[in-house]
Amino acid sequence: MSSSIRQAALRTIELEAQSVKGLAAFIDSDFEKAVQAIAACRGRVVVSGIGKSAVIAQKMVATFNSTGTPAVFMHAADAIHGDLGMVQQEDVVMVISKSGESPEIKVLVPLIRNFGNTLIAMVGNTTSFLAKNASLLINTTVEQEACPNNLAPTTSTTAQLVMGDAIAICLMEMKGFQSEDFAKFHPGGMLGKKLYLRVSDLYTGNEKPAVKKDQSLKEVIVEMTGKRLGITAVVDDNQQLLGIITDGDLRRMLENTTAINSVTAGEIMTQNPVTIQPDELAVNALDMLRKKEISQLAVTNNGIYLGILHIHDLIREGLI
Repeated sequence: MSSSIRQAALRTIELEAQSVKGLAAFIDSDFEKAVQAIAACRGRVVVSGIGKSAVIAQKMVATFNSTGTPAVFMHAADAIHGDLGMVQQEDVVMVISKSGESPEIKVLVPLIRNFGNTLIAMVGNTTSFLAKNASLLINTTVEQEACPNNLAPTTSTTAQLVMGDAIAICLMEMKGFQSEDFAKFHPGGMLGKKLYLRVSDLYTGNEKPAVKKDQSLKEVIVEMTGKRLGITAVVDDNQQLLGIITDGDLRRMLENTTAINSVTAGEIMTQNPVTIQPDELAVNALDMLRKKEISQLAVTNNGIYLGILHIHDLIREGLI
């Protein structure tokens, strides 16, 4: 039983992989014109479909919107019962279908043509009603479905999904869509935090431990324990960062020194410590902490000590 399950899964993956690879042959002049038409569109991309293709259309709309291309979903069945009113004069309409012959599609297509909108057909049958009546044709033909009966939309919907992603990526590159733009549309959740959360959003909630280099070991320990960050900065009178002292520095000093009464901060500090700018992304701070295998970073601006960023700040935000 387990071997038959494995074989069915592998067969499905192989069939769908072959179909996706075959899409390369369909990246033609109509595909280029379709991308250009969407890029030049002053309105939105209205994406429509029926059945499983409607589900793919919804995902495509979500991808377009999150990557800077305004889009809306219009179910083909609902369109011919009132929702067609959402199509505006400057919109580009994309209709997705495997067969291109669904009754709802046959009713919808002439209506869109009468509106005068550019109609892009993403279809798996290039001789279908939809293909013949579209302004531009994106071919998503597949040889067979992964379904053993060659009926359930599987390979065909995978092909539609991949072709939609290809369009979205082309549009992103044409528009020069950057991670900063992406962050505007993803302010929530983990993805948003990685894209917009900065060091300045985190370190200001912490204490700001600091001592002068001529202060005693006792004063260093009191400062570190009082501010509870396991670290203190060593600064001059102008708040210029001279070094840092961590728990580890204290342990190493105690292991190697017996005359601790005369020890000063300047004698045990680590000079030229790892620092970070306040406007740096928090995710970059996390990368620095991991690479250096440390738990704290001194935050500075032009060498002036501003505070401490602790790895617990990043954990609290869910970045780890």
